Amino acid sequence: MKYNNVVGGKFLSRPNRFIAKVEIDGKEETVHVKNTGRCRELLIPGAEIWLEHSDNPDRKTSYDLFAVYKEGLGLINMDSQAPNKVVREWMEGKQKPHVRIEKGYCLPENVTMVKPEYTFGKSRIDFYFECEDQQGNIKKCLMEVKGVTLEKEGIACFPDAPTERGIKHIRELEGALEEGYECFLAFVIQMPEILDIRPNDETHPAFGEALRRAHKKGIKILSLGCHMEKDEIHICSGKVIDELC
Repeated sequence: MKYNNVVGGKFLSRPNRFIAKVEIDGKEETVHVKNTGRCRELLIPGAEIWLEHSDNPDRKTSYDLFAVYKEGLGLINMDSQAPNKVVREWMEGKQKPHVRIEKGYCLPENVTMVKPEYTFGKSRIDFYFECEDQQGNIKKCLMEVKGVTLEKEGIACFPDAPTERGIKHIRELEGALEEGYECFLAFVIQMPEILDIRPNDETHPAFGEALRRAHKKGIKILSLGCHMEKDEIHICSGKVIDELC
C-alpha cells in the first residue's frame, strides 16, 4: 500500500479524536487524523509525524496524519484503514515480496477468491474467502482484521481502548465456526519487527476473555508483521498464534 504526496511534520496537539494541530515547514496546520483511537502513547507533543497531502478543494483539511515516529521503536503506521487494505493486497497476491503462512494449510497461496465486507449474522465481517486445502477441498472462510498500534515491553497489545464492537465480531465468528466456516482473526501489527501479540487485559479484560475463548473453540489467530517506510506499508511476516498469554 502506497501513500502519495507525503510530507513530514511535528505533532503539537489533538483537540479531538478527528483532528490534530501540527507544524509543517514552520507553519501550524489543522489536519485529519486517520485513527480515532486514543494513541496517547504515540501522539506526544514534538513527535515526528508523516502526512499525506490532498489537493481536493472540498476537504476541510488538506492533510491526513497517518504515521508517527516513536522513540526506541521506529516508524509506526497509525492509519486505521491500512490493515484491511494490506491484508487484501497480501491475500490477492498483489504485494511484493510474497509472504506465506503455513499451518496445515498455506495462506495466501491457496486462496482462490476474496470478497471484502461480507455480511454474516448481524455484522459485516472484513473478508469472506475460499481456499483449497491439501486434499483439494474448497473451504469457506471468514476473516476479521484488527490493526495494532500499541506496544508494551516489545509485545503488541490490542485493544488500546475498550471495543464492544471487537467482542461482537468474535461472537459472530464463533457462530460461523459452528456453521462450518474456517474462521480467522488477523492482527496487523503496524510497527516494525514485532510479531508477538497479547490481549490488553488492563484496558478491556472482556475482550481478552472473548479472544481466549474463541481461540480454544478453534478460531485461528494470525499475527501479521509489517514493513513500513514513509510512503508505504505492506505485510512482511506472519505466524499462527498457538498460545495466547
